[in-house]
Amino acid sequence: MKDIISMNDMSKEEILEILEIAEKIENSSEEEKLNFLKGKIIATLFFEPSTRTKMSFESAAFRLGAQVLQLPPLEQSSVKKGESFSDTIRMVESYSDVIVVRHPNDGAARLASTTSKKPVINAGDGSNQHPSQTLLDLYTIKEEKGTLSNLSIAFVGDLKYGRTVHSLVKALTHFNPTIYFVSPKILQMPTYLIDDLDKNNIKYEILEDFRDCLDKIDVFYMTRIQKERFPDVEDYQKVKGVYVINKENILGKCKEDMIILHPLPRVDEISTDLDETKHALYFKQAKNGIPVRQAMMMKVL
Repeated sequence: MKDIISMNDMSKEEILEILEIAEKIENSSEEEKLNFLKGKIIATLFFEPSTRTKMSFESAAFRLGAQVLQLPPLEQSSVKKGESFSDTIRMVESYSDVIVVRHPNDGAARLASTTSKKPVINAGDGSNQHPSQTLLDLYTIKEEKGTLSNLSIAFVGDLKYGRTVHSLVKALTHFNPTIYFVSPKILQMPTYLIDDLDKNNIKYEILEDFRDCLDKIDVFYMTRIQKERFPDVEDYQKVKGVYVINKENILGKCKEDMIILHPLPRVDEISTDLDETKHALYFKQAKNGIPVRQAMMMKVL
């Protein structure tokens, strides 16, 4: 596996192998970890804002003994001078062993992988894919549920532009899920992904109210309504704050062992009063980005 660009490229066996590597890394001593990628250089090229993904990739690299090269802020880089994306990739591949790239345009990571002779990891490209988030989501679910198979999962919020949802839904087709898609009509799942579920005989329902499936689900996957993805700000205003979960509308109405996940950052869609409940796993989910992204870098190297 030279690159990790899309969940469409990964088999069930490859997914499980990365999760297994991540588990082994977690169980290794700190001294052992520092030798895993000693002498390697990881380049992080983030053309789009990021906190968790960027910092966790960099933390993951440092904890394995690697060094990190960061793309300067765009206004201080040659991008400001008009350098093309492909030329930036060609330059960075000569300075590093792995390139981690995030970009606002769909397909940018694929372009980077075909341009670079060094491994490329997609850290999110537009509203397309986010494989590292998907793998840490799967790791968290497996850790909490003991399995990835035959689970009922609700995706709530921005399903049209949500690359984390698109990636995770694709990965879950390997594990026979039952899926509930909960969103306003203008934010429903893209047709091509629904068609893929039909082709793979995956059970799903399209809903507008999460209360219609709350008592049936094992995983509640909440997402932020992403203002930055909307071409028309008026459309955003129509759906802003449409879904908010809190103790009052969750506790006692869901399964005792239901878990709540969120790729973060949240805005107002999850009340802080849920943070200390047994259902809230989103901060642990973010922490799991370290071993999973370590596993991804080790895999491509």
